[in-house]
Amino acid sequence: MSKLLTIVVPCYNSAAYMDRCIESLLPGGDLVEILIVNDGSFDATGAVADRYAAAYPGVVTAIHQVNGGHGAAINTGLRHARGAFIKIVDSDDWLEVDAYRRVLETLGGFVGSGTVVDVLVSNFVYEKVDKRKKTAVRYTNALPRDRVIGWEQVGRFRPSQYILMHSLIYRTALLREVGLVLPEHSFYVDNLYAYAPLPAVRTLYYLDVDLYRYYIGRADQSVNEDVMISRVDQQLRINRAMMEHLRAVRADPGAPRALARYMLHYINIVSVVSSMLLIRSGTRQSLAKKDTFWAEVRTQDPALYRRLRRTTLHQISNLPGRPGRTISVLAYKTAQRVIGFN
Repeated sequence: MSKLLTIVVPCYNSAAYMDRCIESLLPGGDLVEILIVNDGSFDATGAVADRYAAAYPGVVTAIHQVNGGHGAAINTGLRHARGAFIKIVDSDDWLEVDAYRRVLETLGGFVGSGTVVDVLVSNFVYEKVDKRKKTAVRYTNALPRDRVIGWEQVGRFRPSQYILMHSLIYRTALLREVGLVLPEHSFYVDNLYAYAPLPAVRTLYYLDVDLYRYYIGRADQSVNEDVMISRVDQQLRINRAMMEHLRAVRADPGAPRALARYMLHYINIVSVVSSMLLIRSGTRQSLAKKDTFWAEVRTQDPALYRRLRRTTLHQISNLPGRPGRTISVLAYKTAQRVIGFN
């Protein structure tokens, strides 16, 4: 039986906290299928997944696989999805119930009227444990609300604003049409998920609800800064892959101008993060990797190099010498506190 929405929940050693996530998805009832992908966990994750599958047959499915990483779990979910639309919800995050119901109502309207919408965008909220005031990321300045639009109606995003995986619900067939397969055994593939399919997107819809609660607080999270520094090679791998997608769009004379503008905006932020992680690492090897990365960009795409390096973010993250790096780090940490990102 087909479903309105498939929700894929990638899980790896998530037994301690995945209940909150799954419980938040169950109010979707028979309109949704919840695919819990146990990616080779060695704690009780598999047992928790099986318990929910037994309690909610026809709604929850447990899938067990050999560990392949976040990308492999998403790939598996996409292969098994029966929903007209698909959303990824990480196992330590959750959905807000009233916003969730509005999303399902909106998606049902698309299907009932035969309206083809490639991606629905909604808001997400940083649930950072050490911040009493939660930061919601909304797009009212860049995206018209409550109507189907094309790229020509997309406005400009603020420097700190971009559409994460948490904001996205794709039309499932679109991801299959573009042949989306994320890298395995790699972190930060969510950036590719939110980036690579965009050139195929023709219609968008922005629903201004705070749907996704993005939890930041566990010391072992992939977005913890110390963890990111230790995995910076994987960050650079994804950064390079995103640049390949951007180059293809910039080489296409038929690509919508707003699409290319947004993809340049997103790669700018991701590249700043890569640079800052290498600076924060502070080792001679890391600084050499930073120089090598930018030398590659300058050689492979001189125009992109010039565009990126003249932005304020990149000027701040590429100040010369030890004093310059100190100023760069201070500016970066200020942005973390003000914006609330990790």
